[in-house]
Amino acid sequence: MEGIGGDGASVASRPLPQSGHGTWRMYQYYLDKTTPHTTYRWIGTLVIAAIYCLRVYFVQGFYIVSYGLGIYLLNLLIGFLSPLVDLELEVSDGPLLSMKGSDEFKPFIRRLPEFKL
Repeated sequence: MEGIGGDGASVASRPLPQSGHGTWRMYQYYLDKTTPHTTYRWIGTLVIAAIYCLRVYFVQGFYIVSYGLGIYLLNLLIGFLSPLVDLELEVSDGPLLSMKGSDEFKPFIRRLPEFKL
C-alpha cells in the first residue's frame, strides 16, 4: 500500500506536465515562425482589437472590463516605448556620451520586448 506522495502519485501526475510541455513547444514553434512577419502580426492584433470594440459596441456592455483592459494595454504600451535604462535617473559623474573608440554603442533597448507586449 502506497502512501501520499509515493511513486504511484508521481506516475499518475506525469502525463499532464508532458502534455503541457508539448503544448508549450507547439506554441513556441508557431511563435518562432511568426517572428519575421512583424507587419502581419500588428495588423492581426489591430483586427482583433477592432472586433472586440465592435462586440462591446453592439452588445452594449463590458464597459468596466474594457476600461480595465485599456489601462492595462496603456501600461504595456508605455513599457514598450520606454528605454530599459533611463539615463536621467542614472547617477554618473562623467559624460553620458562615449568619448573613447573602445566604448560600445548601445542602441535603444526596450523595457518590454515586443513579444511580451
